[in-house]
Amino acid sequence: MCGITGWVDFGRDLAFERPTVEAMTRSLYRRGPDGEGVWVSAHAALGHRRLAVIDIEGGAQPMAARGRRAGEPVVLTYSGEVYNFRELRAELARLGHRFATASDTEVVLHAYLEWGAAFVDRLTGMYALAIWDAAREELLLVRDRLGVKPLYYHAYPGGLLFGSEPKALLANPLFTARTSEAELPILFNPRLALPGETPLTGLRQVRPGHLVRVDRSGAHETPYWRLVSREHHDDHATTVRTVREILEDVVVHQMVADVPLCALLSGGLDSTALTALAAADEPGRLRTFSVDFAGSGDDFHATTLRPDRDAPFAVAAARDLGVDHTPVTLDPAALPGAVPEALAARDLPSLGQFDASMYLLFRSVRERSTVALSGEAADEVFGGYPWFFDEATVWGGTFPWLGAGPRLTDCLAPDVRARVRPGDDERDRYATMRALVPRLAGEAGLEARMREVLYLSLQGPLHYLLDRKDRMSMALGLEVRVPFCDHTLLEYVWNVPWKIKVADGREKGLLRAAVADLVPPEVLRRRKSAYPATFAPAHARAVRAELERVLTDAASPLREVLDVPKVRALAASRTSPMTVADSLHFLLPIVEVDRWLRAYGVSMA
Repeated sequence: MCGITGWVDFGRDLAFERPTVEAMTRSLYRRGPDGEGVWVSAHAALGHRRLAVIDIEGGAQPMAARGRRAGEPVVLTYSGEVYNFRELRAELARLGHRFATASDTEVVLHAYLEWGAAFVDRLTGMYALAIWDAAREELLLVRDRLGVKPLYYHAYPGGLLFGSEPKALLANPLFTARTSEAELPILFNPRLALPGETPLTGLRQVRPGHLVRVDRSGAHETPYWRLVSREHHDDHATTVRTVREILEDVVVHQMVADVPLCALLSGGLDSTALTALAAADEPGRLRTFSVDFAGSGDDFHATTLRPDRDAPFAVAAARDLGVDHTPVTLDPAALPGAVPEALAARDLPSLGQFDASMYLLFRSVRERSTVALSGEAADEVFGGYPWFFDEATVWGGTFPWLGAGPRLTDCLAPDVRARVRPGDDERDRYATMRALVPRLAGEAGLEARMREVLYLSLQGPLHYLLDRKDRMSMALGLEVRVPFCDHTLLEYVWNVPWKIKVADGREKGLLRAAVADLVPPEVLRRRKSAYPATFAPAHARAVRAELERVLTDAASPLREVLDVPKVRALAASRTSPMTVADSLHFLLPIVEVDRWLRAYGVSMA
């Protein structure tokens, strides 16, 4: 896992721009503490920061080879893991390719040499990469199918900048941090962002499952993968067995590493199932970690999305599975101090305590491991969230995780609301995403609607969770792998009818059935519980004070766009949507957007 960046410009000689390319590369040093490389030519420059995971000695980048057209160089900068690289290496060797390293990087490079852009169809894994083909004078940007690894770009007349994080582009004078009032809906709720969209003017992400070709005619983005809806003919027993077989294969492939590997064990169904499968491959040796807060036994109160505490279940699951478990207990008072680190990792507004606590958790994990397995995407793939089972929300005609609850854009000043029209914006976004749902001919009623609900959940919400996991982990040089994001698993489960997914009448019923013999009974019966939040009164007071500072500081970039009495009324309210811990959690983006605008000097038009 690494950090990548680069610059293509057909109107200038980039050989004279090496210091800028080095600055772009250096900005990503936390993603790759083990090495740095820069490759520069007249019209293309690539940079790389390396986190060595496979072939510690032999995988340095950018990596170059001679192309088959006129012997011009083909150069790769690559972040991620291709889990089927051994199979691809064997196939390429049979076709006459010779390898100088044992790295997956070299396999990816030779796959391009053999199959051109069609090589992306053969990759299984999580990756973001850039390939410069000098003979074609073409840059190819590629992002994995579910968008596990990030890849941003800024296209301008005659050129393009790209990087794993916005900071790499911000290190180039050609890109400046600007936003506008029109972006307030996705600044306050990033889950509303359409694929590829960011709140920074001129900044895009390569969409999951897409590639971008950059040549003298400009930048052109096209899909290489998308979900397809098909009839599912397997009965319940066959479906359960197939899911189990796919999961076993996925975990085995994702255990490959030349560095210490662990699992994140919350005591929920998803993480416990992954841990059990991984522990079978490393009996008695697998390390696991969980997170909790000091005093949580006294401060915790149940919510729809957090009905109970993780800690007791994590300890019980670890004991049952026989793993080397480390509970990481955080002091809630330490969270505010970690928020600036989380912001610096994200380059976009953070999630406050949720980013900060994950950052501190990963800092502890990194002391003993370099690679971790995590359970993200199981809820989106198998149907695990509470809103999947609330009839009014399912049929509510909007994004299911929003439901009929308040919107943070309700807190905009009347004149700003009149200009931004957040209600129309939300409806337009919902209509756009709903139009992209891969339909199944003849499907109707609840089955058709749940296909929509699941697809919508696989977009903004999952992308935001994956982005958060990537940023907080890579800021510490920790690679987190997400087996439930395997595209083979998703393609199969996507077409399983909803009635089979919840045959037992519960969330993730299909997954429960597939791993029933692996997890302790108390975990198998446990309801969905989201990533932990602290309910410490002292932390709530600190957040409330920060919110009041934003509302009263005349220098706040948000001061003129907010309806201050409405914000204060919501802060005093005890009502909030089912997706948040409390009203302060709901209002937290106001504090974090303000912090981001100031820290990055973002101008708002």
